[in-house]
Amino acid sequence: MQVTVSTTFSDLLQEVERFWTPLPDKPEETPERLLSALWSTACGTPISADRALPGALPTLDEASLERLRHLIERKKAGVPLAHLTGRQTFLGLELLAGPAALIPRKETEILGRAALVKIGCMAKKRGPLLVVDVCTGSGNLALAYAYYEPQATVYASDLSPDAVQIARRNVQLTGLGNRVEMRVGDLLEPFESPEFIGRCDFLSCNPPYISTAKVKEMHPEISRHEPEAAFNGGVYGVSILMKIVKSAPRFLRPGGWLGFEVGHGQGAGLARQLERNPAFAAVETYSDPGGEIRAILAKSRPVLAS
Repeated sequence: MQVTVSTTFSDLLQEVERFWTPLPDKPEETPERLLSALWSTACGTPISADRALPGALPTLDEASLERLRHLIERKKAGVPLAHLTGRQTFLGLELLAGPAALIPRKETEILGRAALVKIGCMAKKRGPLLVVDVCTGSGNLALAYAYYEPQATVYASDLSPDAVQIARRNVQLTGLGNRVEMRVGDLLEPFESPEFIGRCDFLSCNPPYISTAKVKEMHPEISRHEPEAAFNGGVYGVSILMKIVKSAPRFLRPGGWLGFEVGHGQGAGLARQLERNPAFAAVETYSDPGGEIRAILAKSRPVLAS
């Protein structure tokens, strides 16, 4: 028996609105889009909140309605929407998501857009590019680079084999396997070879940058369901960032760029450190709509012999 869509959606939306709480890092998850994404997933067509359209929903039958009610209960219990649908959109790409990797955020698109501008400009001047992304998680940044810049060959790494498994599935999903390769390893360790040292045009990282003390204060939807290694940045929240800044110059070609995401309150201090670092010739910062620096790009220059 088919279920009346309009009546059911209205009734279920009221139920969702009773427990829904807006999350600043997931602005796309409105009650309507949340319910629409779960609705489509229950009907066998998993979809992200960004792609969910309340006005174009498939027809529910009794079995799919039961699945939908179960999904709503799991969301009410705090399970992230992207884990229930298995989907998340990043810079227009619909990607697979799961508990093994951090769910891609809108704030990371600030770094992604800035990086794509640099990568695009370099491709016009130089042709084919070598791009590396570390702490790649589900592969969202790496795949965006390859998708939007056909002259970019992208290599990416993550310390978590489970995260790399999701990233490799996303490579298959996007059909970019001829230009994107995922590797397991700690930061730049998988690229310690002449193929990469001194030859990278762009190197990016979305590192863990939440201080250990603040991890306990995070929303339980994050702290209970997403991998802590993907957001715990140590005592001060910048331990991984410092490693990247220190090791990146060995891999960048002269005129290449380093780009990374930063947490709230970290941007200004890190930018000043980079400006004083002789390995970099220029530093650019990129802010969110509230004026908070969320991404930093730094241009490499030849290290002068002493």
